Amino acid sequence: MSRRGARLRPIAEAFVIAPPGRVRVRTRLAVDDADRAVLEALGAHLGVLASADLARRVAEGNLDAEAKAVSRRERKRELTAESSSRWAGAITRSSEDSYGLAKRNLVAERDSLQARVKTITARVKVSPGEKKGRCYGYASAVERWEKQRRAQVLAARLADVEAQLSSGAYSICRGGKRLARNRHNLQAAGRSVDEWSGEWEAARFFVTADGEADKAWGNETIRWHPSEHWAEIKLPAPLAALANRPHGRYRLGCPVSWPHRGDEVAAQATGGAVRYDICYDASKRRWYIDASWKTANSPIASLDQLRQGPVVAVDVNVGHLAVVVLDCCGNSIGTPTTIPLAVDGLEASHRDGLIRDATSQVLAIGAANHAGAVVVENLDFAAARVEGREQVGYRPSRGKRGKKFRRHISGLPTAKLRDRLTQMAYNAGVAVIAVDPAYTSKWGAQHWLVPLRAQYPQQSLTGHHAASVAIGRRGLRQRLRRRGTSARTPPVDGERATASASEGGPIPVMPAGLDEPALSRQTKPRRGTRRPSDDRTRRSRSDGSKTTMPISAAEVSQETQDRSGSPVEQDSLLLSV
Repeated sequence: MSRRGARLRPIAEAFVIAPPGRVRVRTRLAVDDADRAVLEALGAHLGVLASADLARRVAEGNLDAEAKAVSRRERKRELTAESSSRWAGAITRSSEDSYGLAKRNLVAERDSLQARVKTITARVKVSPGEKKGRCYGYASAVERWEKQRRAQVLAARLADVEAQLSSGAYSICRGGKRLARNRHNLQAAGRSVDEWSGEWEAARFFVTADGEADKAWGNETIRWHPSEHWAEIKLPAPLAALANRPHGRYRLGCPVSWPHRGDEVAAQATGGAVRYDICYDASKRRWYIDASWKTANSPIASLDQLRQGPVVAVDVNVGHLAVVVLDCCGNSIGTPTTIPLAVDGLEASHRDGLIRDATSQVLAIGAANHAGAVVVENLDFAAARVEGREQVGYRPSRGKRGKKFRRHISGLPTAKLRDRLTQMAYNAGVAVIAVDPAYTSKWGAQHWLVPLRAQYPQQSLTGHHAASVAIGRRGLRQRLRRRGTSARTPPVDGERATASASEGGPIPVMPAGLDEPALSRQTKPRRGTRRPSDDRTRRSRSDGSKTTMPISAAEVSQETQDRSGSPVEQDSLLLSV
C-alpha cells in the first residue's frame, strides 16, 4: 500500500450505532437472617429444578420449532407441580437460552478449527522455504513436521465438535466451567473446600422472575413498590410455610431502592413489565437484585446532523485510550488526552469498573467541549480470533512477535468498551459513530502527528493521538490526507463541499495568510509543465504498460480522499476556523 498509485481496499461507510434495546440496573439487598434463610431455601429449591430441566433438555437433543414448543410445554407442566406456572416458565426459558448459547459456542469453535486446519494443510503442501501462489511454506522441515502433528490434533478436536453438533448432546455446566475446574486445584484458586462449596451453591441458585406488563407493578412473582420501597416474592408451594404475607408471599424486611436510575425503574414498574433477578455473591457475602426491561425504539440522530458539531474521537490501544476533540471541520480543539485502561489479567468486576471509569472520562471530555457524538473504530478482530496463531499474512503469527500480537488482541476490550460506551453515551444524550479502521494509524501518523506536536508542543503526543484525529475526520467525512497546498480543491472534494454547503454543513475555510492573488499564483502552472487531462488520469506501472480505466469518483469517494502518500509540503499547524 505504500507504493504510489496502489489500489486501496474498500473503506466502509461510517454509521451510527443503534442505542441499546435493554436496560439492567442492580442494587444491593441489606437482608437480615430471616430474609437470608428464605432466599437460600428458594434459590436452592429452584436451582435443583433448573438443573434437572436443563439435563432433560440436553438429553432431547436437536429439535425443530414445533418439537421444541411441545417439549417446553411438557416440561413446564411437570415443573408447575413443584413450583408455580410462572416459576416453571422462567426455568424452561432459561434452559432454552442456555442450550442455544451452547450451540452457538460449538458452531464458533467448529469454524475456528476448520480455519486452522485449512491454513495448516495448505502450507504443509508447500515445501519448506518456498512459495506456491500466495501460500508460503513453513520456514523449516522441523516446523513443518510439528504443524502436521498439530493439524492431526485439531482434526480430532474438530471431529468431536461435529459429533456433538450432530447429536445435540452439548456439554453445559450450571455454575460455570471455570468454577467447576477450580475444585480440582483449590490451592491454585486460593480457596478452601468450604469456600468453594459456598461459591458453587450460590452460582447454581435460581431466583429469576420474568416480567408481565398486565400485572401489578410489572411482575406477578416478584413485586417491588416504587413509592413504599418494599419487595415481595411469591414462594413455591413446597415453601409456602415460610410466607409472612397472604397468598403464599414473603415480604423482605429491608427496604429496597435503586440509587442509580431509580426513577427509570419506578417508571417502568408503574407502566410496564420488569424482570427481576436475585443473586448471591459468596465471596462478598452480599445479596443483589437486578431489574431489567426492554426499551422503546427511540429515534437517533442522523450522520448529517451529528457532523454539524464537535465530536470526540477515541483510539483504543493496549493499556490506554487516546482521545482528541475535533470541530465540524476536522480541526483539533481542546487538548489531546490519554486515559489509562490497563485491564489485562484483571478480574471481570475490576475490568468492568475500569472500563466504566474510562468511558465516564470520555463523556466528560465531550460534555466540556459540547460534543454531540463519539467516534470509535469498528474493531472486532474476528479473523484473528478465529484463526488464532495459524493466521498468516501481514500480521505476525510466529515467535515472540506472534505471541505479542495475540496478547494485544486479547488485551483490547473492544466489544466490552463499545457496548459500555454505547449504553452510557445514549444515557447522557450522546450518539456513537463507528468508522472503518483501515489505515487510520498509518495515515494519522503520516499526516497529523507533526501538526499536532506543533500545535501542542508541551504535550507528549504519540501516533495514537494522530490516529484519533484520523478516526474523527473519517467520522466527519473529511479527508485524512493533508494536501501540500490549499490552492485548489479536487473535483471530489469540490462536489462534497458544494453538497455540504447546500445542506448547511461545514465549508472549507481558507488558511490564514493566503489571499486571492496568492492563491491564483499558486494555482497557475509553471512553463513547461503538462496539464493533466480532464476526462481521465493515466498512471504508469513499473513495467511501463498502461493501466486500465480509472474508477469513477462515485465508486472511490472515500478512497480518493484517503489516498496514501506524502504531500508536496506540509503545513506546520492545523487549519483553524
